[in-house]
Formats: sequence, structure tokens, C-alpha cells
Amino acid sequence: MKQDFDIAVVGGGLAGLALSIQCVDAGYQTILFEKETYPFHKVCGEYISNESLPFLEKIGVPISSWGLSNINELKISAPNGNAYQFSLPLGGFGVSRYKLDEYLYRIALSKGVTVMTGTKVHDIIFKKDGFEIKTDEGVYYSKLAAGSFGKRSNLDIHMSRPFAKAKPNALNNFIGVKYHIRYLHPINQIALHNFNNGYCGIEAIENGDCCLCYLTTAENLKKSGNSIPSLEQNILWKNPLLKDIFRNAEFIYKKPFTISQVSFEKKSQIEDHLLCVGDAAGMITPLCGNGMSMALHGSKIAFQNIDYYFKNQQDRAVLESDYEQQWKKQFANRIFAGRTLQRLFGNEHMTNYFLQFMQNFPALSSKLINATHGKPF
Repeated sequence: MKQDFDIAVVGGGLAGLALSIQCVDAGYQTILFEKETYPFHKVCGEYISNESLPFLEKIGVPISSWGLSNINELKISAPNGNAYQFSLPLGGFGVSRYKLDEYLYRIALSKGVTVMTGTKVHDIIFKKDGFEIKTDEGVYYSKLAAGSFGKRSNLDIHMSRPFAKAKPNALNNFIGVKYHIRYLHPINQIALHNFNNGYCGIEAIENGDCCLCYLTTAENLKKSGNSIPSLEQNILWKNPLLKDIFRNAEFIYKKPFTISQVSFEKKSQIEDHLLCVGDAAGMITPLCGNGMSMALHGSKIAFQNIDYYFKNQQDRAVLESDYEQQWKKQFANRIFAGRTLQRLFGNEHMTNYFLQFMQNFPALSSKLINATHGKPF
């Protein structure tokens, strides 16, 4: 079976869904491949800054009518539990990926995107006039293709992307763990609690629930006998604020959602003529503000370049160069700020000193917070 499309999107996360909606709205024949079946959970902090609000409303998500909490305060604690509070000038909201991705999927279907759920892509082959997408369901052809397949995929390995071949190091061997819980947490606050070599965030999402999500090293898990409960009790609970959450919260699901081999190494935005968006475009580290907004904004940048390419019969090389330059211009400083802050967190003494410094100089703390967030788009 062989079908022709203007654009094929591989991966149905936030970036992939948002890109497919923009493309079909512009009149392009669009197909999207997702190996899972909606709705499903993803390991994610589930906080979105208000920079994304205009964009989400524009593509059809009525965020303002969902009754989500307005988050305008940031609380950060050191591994010993010393906590500091800061204002979030731009603010944001919490919403589960289970709800948001499902809604975007329904929008994509209603607008005419061909969505192939439960379909695994085995290979993306570039030929001189387009792409051949090999899947469980057959072979598809598209003039352009975008990869939105997350932090680490079999496709990354198949394409021999450098970061996927790198040996375990300080940037590429993280694990992520997420719970949905019921806990008495201020609805206007997102909290980031540090522990040894890791961070745990909590904020209110829909239905009065909270998202509790942490990131740590695979080495921490190994030291805990590869047991998540042991990891939490022996390492996370040393922060008394986290101990209180884990001991007193009602956990909605029996088991956490997990992801391993998370890499924050530098990735390319173009891979054998494939436009990479979202986490597939790479370099998104913790403390960059939020990856959800960066994924959504990245989809807008990709669409604008795709649209210009088709309307102006642009050369493919120019499309790729422009997209890469615009992506880096938008996110490079933000990622640098996130990486810098990441180095200062996770160590008790250094984190305490840095947080005290931030509290004593509110103007500087405001600048640092703004550096990890973008402007409304």
C-alpha cells in the first residue's frame, strides 16, 4: 500500500499533533503516525507557561474554559527542605498530557488529518523528491516529513543519531517518574523540590488532582537496587517536604509512569532532511521553563517554514537551514539558562546558597526566571 501526502509527522505528542493541525489548516494533505492509542499518559511535568496560551487557543484548544488553576508562584526547596518562594511574572497552568493530547488528537481528526494510531514506524527514507515512511500498516510517501518521536526512540538508534550511540554520561542517563496524586497543594503554586542528583515537581492539574514528577540519574536507581520505592524512601525522602508528600498523598494509580535513558545531550534539528520537532530536536533540559511550551512553539516554527516552502517552491536546503537557525535563535539562550541552573541544583550546600542568593536579590531572581521562559507566541 502506498499513499501520497504533502507532510508526514512521525510521533503524536504535543509538537507532532500541533504541527499536523497547523498543516491541515493551511490545506496540506497531512498524515500523523503514533505508536500508542489515545488517550494515554506520558512522563511529563504537565506545567505550561502562559506563553503558550494564545497558540493553544488559536489551534482550537479552549484552555480558558477548562477551569484550570492560575499558577503565579514558584516554590523551590533544597535537599534539606529549606524552601524559598518566588513570583512567576508570566504565570502558567497545569494540565495532564492524558487530557491535552487526547483533545489535540480529536481536533486533528475533525480537521482532516489522517491519524494512524497504534502504528509503529520502522524507517523513514529520504529520496530525491520526498520521503518513504515504512510502517506496520504499509508504506506511505510524503513530500516533507517531521520527526516528533520524543526524547529517545528506536528511530534515533536506527538513524544512528550521535546522542543515541553515546555511552552513559552525566547528560544522557536519566530516568523520569510521574504520578497523579490527591494532595493539599496550593493551586496557584508550582513547587520544585531538590534531592541528591534530582528534582521533583508538583502542581495542580484538572479535577483537583496534582502531577508529581521527578527526574534523577540512573545511578541513583542502581544504588537503590533498581527499586523505585527504595529510591524514593532512601533518597527523595531525605527532603522532608517530599517525605510529607509521599507519606500523605493519595496515589491515583497503582504504579507510576516511568521513562528511562532520557538524554539531554545536544541533538540536531535536521536529520537526513527530516525536520525534528519537540524533544526530537533536542537540548531541552530541566529548568528551561517547560518543555511543553517549547514543543508547541517549535511546532509553530516548523510549520511556518513548511508553509513558506510550499507556497514559494523553496529549495529544500534553504528550508532546512532556515528552520535550524530559527529554532536555535528562539531556544538557545533559554537552554543555556536551564543548563546553568541545573548545575547549581541537586547538591544540598550549593542549592541552599544559590536559593538564598536569589531570595536576597529579587531583581536578579526575576531575570533568571524570565530567562527560562519565552514570550507569548
